[in-house]
Amino acid sequence: MVAAARIARTLRTVLGWFALAIGLFALAGWIGSSIPRNRGWHEPSAQDTSAVTIFVETNGVHTALVLPKYTPQKDWSETFPLSDLDNPARPYTHVSVSWGEREVFLNTPTWADLSPLALLHIAGVGGTGLLHVAHYVRPAPGDDIRPLRVSTRQYAAIVRRIEQALPPEPVGEARRHYSGYGDYDAFYDARGSYTAANTCNQWTSNTLAAAGVKTGVWTPFAGGVMKWVPAG
Repeated sequence: MVAAARIARTLRTVLGWFALAIGLFALAGWIGSSIPRNRGWHEPSAQDTSAVTIFVETNGVHTALVLPKYTPQKDWSETFPLSDLDNPARPYTHVSVSWGEREVFLNTPTWADLSPLALLHIAGVGGTGLLHVAHYVRPAPGDDIRPLRVSTRQYAAIVRRIEQALPPEPVGEARRHYSGYGDYDAFYDARGSYTAANTCNQWTSNTLAAAGVKTGVWTPFAGGVMKWVPAG
């Protein structure tokens, strides 16, 4: 009985410290996401017809950048060809690009498939990066996919940042890709390591910040990214 009581106390202590660590991480994420980068940035005016409309998308946990498929700055079909999709025939107009942890992306088609042990491993040890690219047809603005206007220079910077996330394409070979969750998406090898400090949402905000767009300093959670993008 004494041994059982000692084990129970130890378990409560461990769980208490674990809960405290999670709470402190969440608090740090809220604080970090509330400190702006590019404080003076504003969207181009409605009269600026050269501005590019992108979207910032979320499912509540993960964020992505939704970009027009064809602009003078970039033809995304050259980097992410329709031949990589199971259904290339739709009239796609946009690509949704996000970065995340390889094993999570490839082996957890739904959040229910993500085990607590796998989540702890990724948070503690990290993992290899991977890009997820989904192709959309005329996405409609909403609370979970919010439009954001950027200048042509800023959009070109976003394009460069995404291109830099990809490893060099093999000479004379197609870029390696992996099947997605449906017939309209695919995964691609990417640079970078996923950690608790460098999450998928941090990648989204870093990409925006590199273009001069106002966003939070540290945004490990989706809400920390979306708070800077007004709902339409």
